Amino acid sequence: MDNLLLLMKVKIILLLVINISFAQTKLPPSLEESKQEPVIYTGNNQPIKEFYDGKLPHAVGVHHFQVFRANRENPSDPGEIGFTYNHQPYLAYWNDKFYLQFLQGLVEEHHPPTRVCMVTSEDGMKWSDPIIAFPEYTLPEINDDVRLVAAGTKSVMHQRMGFYVSPKGRLLISGFYSYTATPRNSPNAGDGIGRVVREVYKNGTFGPIYFIRYNRHAGWNEFNTNYPFYKTSQDKDFLMACESLLEDKLVTLQWWEEDRAKDGFYTIDPSQVPDGDYFSKNIVTAGGAGKALSFYHRSDGVVVALWKNQYSALSSDNGKTWTSIVKNKTLWTDGAKTWGQKTDDERFVIIHNQSATKRNRFPMVAIVGDDGHTFDKMYCLTSEVSPIRYQGIHKNRGTQYFRGIVEGNGNPLGDELWNVYSMNKEDIWISKTNVPIVGSVNDEVKQNFESIASIAELTNWNLYVYKWAPIEIGQDSNTLNKYLILKDEDPYDCAFAERIFPKDAIKKISFRFNVNKPVLGYSMNIEIQDQQGNRPIKLRIDKEWLSFSLKKVKATAVSISPDAWYNVTLNINCNNKNYEVILNGKKLEEKIEFADQVDNVERITFSTGPYRNYVDHKEMEFGAPAQTGMNYESLPAGGEKIPASIYFIDDLITSGE
Repeated sequence: MDNLLLLMKVKIILLLVINISFAQTKLPPSLEESKQEPVIYTGNNQPIKEFYDGKLPHAVGVHHFQVFRANRENPSDPGEIGFTYNHQPYLAYWNDKFYLQFLQGLVEEHHPPTRVCMVTSEDGMKWSDPIIAFPEYTLPEINDDVRLVAAGTKSVMHQRMGFYVSPKGRLLISGFYSYTATPRNSPNAGDGIGRVVREVYKNGTFGPIYFIRYNRHAGWNEFNTNYPFYKTSQDKDFLMACESLLEDKLVTLQWWEEDRAKDGFYTIDPSQVPDGDYFSKNIVTAGGAGKALSFYHRSDGVVVALWKNQYSALSSDNGKTWTSIVKNKTLWTDGAKTWGQKTDDERFVIIHNQSATKRNRFPMVAIVGDDGHTFDKMYCLTSEVSPIRYQGIHKNRGTQYFRGIVEGNGNPLGDELWNVYSMNKEDIWISKTNVPIVGSVNDEVKQNFESIASIAELTNWNLYVYKWAPIEIGQDSNTLNKYLILKDEDPYDCAFAERIFPKDAIKKISFRFNVNKPVLGYSMNIEIQDQQGNRPIKLRIDKEWLSFSLKKVKATAVSISPDAWYNVTLNINCNNKNYEVILNGKKLEEKIEFADQVDNVERITFSTGPYRNYVDHKEMEFGAPAQTGMNYESLPAGGEKIPASIYFIDDLITSGE
């Protein structure tokens, strides 16, 4: 009797939970009502072209970690010469570990040799060195009356799918082998060799490489390729994993762009879209339909498919049939990938470049909505865009090619949103974003770091953690005091930390700093900004001075000493457009005029380098050049560290009126 009562109570609780969840989940318009525009952005915020963050509100609690830093001179990737084209990353979470793969080219896009590498991480912050998942592939002579490729030339790989976790828990990694005669040819026009897979084992090693699908219509098959067909494998579980992958018409639709076969394998043909086949194997274009599929399930079970170039469609039967492919008018895309998914708070997000010029691959934005159809909030996820260190054709500037974890490929502990992306087609990054995604906070800051074991616990901070410009939690060995460390030995990038606080016109902000290891000519820059990124207060802390930036320099700089703690208080008055500074209890200036005029302030930034949110004039006016990579040269010594500068931050406190 007791067991029966207990069972009834459990059922009642489950029903209550289900009803509450259903009540909180907003259902989208029906498939018929939404098929003409499967996703729509209705919010008021839009980026402007003059700034890398578009002057959009910043999302709260976004941590960016540099997974791989391209280095030709001193590589961490296999070989004596580092590959400096790194792009098209994919992510999975399997057996309590992150798996990330990305495409590598020696110099530039669509130019051999290329390969696919994989890295792993326990926590998403610290990553292993790359290992080769799919090596360089040697081609036979190819002469198709359009392109001539000599025998012995290495292949050009292309990536539109990365991982697959089978129903029985086997992890497959995938890639696509193709070729080009020049970097201006397309390897994804349907005449490449075919798609390969291999198994990833729990110990980090790989199984044999097999072709899972040949481009047979282009003449490739079991007899003229370098790896066997998957059906020759003696591993029954591997065969079952491959078969389950091939049967999944939703997942395999990611392959269409590189395959383009008309053999009935694909349930929709994007080349039939009006103006959708704007694509050529002879000349690389950013146009065309059916490219770089991303998909998610709405709460009503309808699948939303998002492709490059604003294209989308809906499916009510998990990809077996589709509505007509149409363009989403409110997504300002630029030829880069778009990512969409359901987040752990039962809402939906689209990550892409909402480009003001529709040509540039910035800013990186999160568009948020409740039902998977209507999105009404837009936030910037990064205000940092690195310089391109190594010249290469088709290397676009900016954060781009966003991917999350495909449905079925795992879900890390916690509610955070994980995304991988490429910076400038050169470095590989991962971001972790707080969920729910918001652009403001209600509570004042009282941050002393004493209870913080790792920067992962700084959930309301925005952090940019570079391989050579890390951010860490430090502790004094004598006093046991904890603090935030910003270290910088990168010649072209800088550690960057941002904390959003409640918006006010009258604000008091205090913090402590220590120039632990100064380097002549380098500095830490601290700014107070409003939500649009206007910068009324700019402090510069170098080896000897604390100085203040104005439209006209008239504030007296203050002498400071290395490896000493200083207490700073800023009394900010946006009504009067000025502020006062108190250093170690002493008022330095009665009133310092704002450098930029603002009505309120909302965030503080700490950076080991100067402000760099301005977009280059040519990119701003005309967008990225038609042939990117032809208008710049490699930066000197991009693979060499500079002397390390180290700064400490502690006891950040805000209060407002």
